[in-house]
Amino acid sequence: MPAPRRDQALLPRPTRLSLRSGHFTLDAGTGVRTTPGAEGAAELLRELLAPTTGLPLAPSPSGDVTLAVDAGLRGLGREGYGLTVSPRSILLRAAHPTGLLRGVQTVRQLLPDQALIPAEGADGERVDRWELPCTEITDVPHRPWRGLMLDVARHFHDADTLRRHVDLLALHKLNVLHLHLTDDQGWRMPVAAYPRLTTVGARRARSMTDPAGATGSVGTTGFDDRPHGGAYTRAELTGLVAYAARRGVSVVPETEMPGHVRAALAAYPHLGNHPDRALDVWTRWGVCDTVLGVHDAVLDFVHDVLGEVMDVFPSPYIHLGGDECPTTEWEESPTARARAAAEGLSRPADLHGWLLGRAGSYLREHGRHPVAWAETGSALPPGFTAMSWREPAHAAEALRRGHDVVLTHHRTTYLDYAQDDDPRGTPVQPGPVVDLRTVHRGDPEPTAPASGGGRVLGTQAQIWTEFAPTAADLDRLAYPRLCALAERAWTGPTTWTDFTRRLTAHTRRLDALGVRRHHLPTTPPSSAASARTAPSARPPTQHTT
Repeated sequence: MPAPRRDQALLPRPTRLSLRSGHFTLDAGTGVRTTPGAEGAAELLRELLAPTTGLPLAPSPSGDVTLAVDAGLRGLGREGYGLTVSPRSILLRAAHPTGLLRGVQTVRQLLPDQALIPAEGADGERVDRWELPCTEITDVPHRPWRGLMLDVARHFHDADTLRRHVDLLALHKLNVLHLHLTDDQGWRMPVAAYPRLTTVGARRARSMTDPAGATGSVGTTGFDDRPHGGAYTRAELTGLVAYAARRGVSVVPETEMPGHVRAALAAYPHLGNHPDRALDVWTRWGVCDTVLGVHDAVLDFVHDVLGEVMDVFPSPYIHLGGDECPTTEWEESPTARARAAAEGLSRPADLHGWLLGRAGSYLREHGRHPVAWAETGSALPPGFTAMSWREPAHAAEALRRGHDVVLTHHRTTYLDYAQDDDPRGTPVQPGPVVDLRTVHRGDPEPTAPASGGGRVLGTQAQIWTEFAPTAADLDRLAYPRLCALAERAWTGPTTWTDFTRRLTAHTRRLDALGVRRHHLPTTPPSSAASARTAPSARPPTQHTT
């Protein structure tokens, strides 16, 4: 089968595409004309293409390449765009500057794969003319939330690695980087009022290496006995946010509460239910039974942390974690029982919803939307956006209860699960095989109620990093499976045959960018592999998730 034209190998697939004959040539004389509002997209075009093509793409009032914001194109929404490539010109139009950023990524994919390689890394003679096939594209996203969650709490990944993943997200028209910044095993974000969160809470003595430990197995002895740590500076995080914004990617922060807080309690024991008990930063995976207390000092802590989070991250959405919160400490604590009684709660376990509700109200008072993991369809306080991860039916229930929903079902979006049945390779989370075809197929999207209910905002992939300590591990887990999720999130359902034909060509772009990807499947996935379940009889834990 002949290789498809570059415009026929775009990923994700555009909404509408018409082929035309001929090509447009970029060369040293090509200029870029902009209308008001398009300047950021033009700068991004130069930032991405000048180092790889060697072309200046200088501003010009009569340039061959035109980037235009046109409010009359309201039907394209915030992120849609129209792109026309003719033999004499390129015209990229959108109703909003963000749409132009999406179109810039399409222009990159229309260029030869070599245009993704910086000039100093290219082999052979320098190219001074670059051809794009003539085409007409109108493109609008299927869903507004299209993302990737990276867990930097279990294994720290530096800011350069995060910026690289922002670039890859933008190439695939994904628009959310969800950063899981805190957990039992590490706290990665500085908070000025609580410096020990990073001086103490960001470092653990060792890490578990045995996948059996991820299911909470007792007696696991697989540890590496190497200290692990790392934290971002405020400047690194604000720099990441600005870098992502220039590419149309929003960084959504997650600071866990009221469970998954062992690292915070190691730094500040008085925030727990046993203030005199010294704790270490947890070295096991799974769910730790230490949780926040519910006394006034904890409420002050929550407000201080969220205030700092909102200062650093302008995202309208702030993630509070919220799941897998054991309640035994509250049930045994006289202070917690007294708080439950004072708040009119029927049992100490209800303090989970109470504390989440207090944190969510604080965010809403400051114009932000609280987000949390939903273990069921009905556990979150009103006003929360739910990330439904355990069962698809929970998403439907959350919608009926009025929650907006981001679909994150572990059997179709957890990229830390194995991607084939090959027993060789590095350790992965215990759980089902989530192969490329499974991610592409996804789950049937629940139908939102006709009125009074929530909305399906979109979907995102998850990479929990218990067994992903290196940047190469992140590449291998994400690609090419994240390409399948990007297709489903931007385009909607597409056929497997069409997707894999384009993906085969697209992997050459990934290779040009130096992505250390997993290989493409050579045979259809077996039904047994796709249906394999976790070795533990109980449901998977989220943060082995």
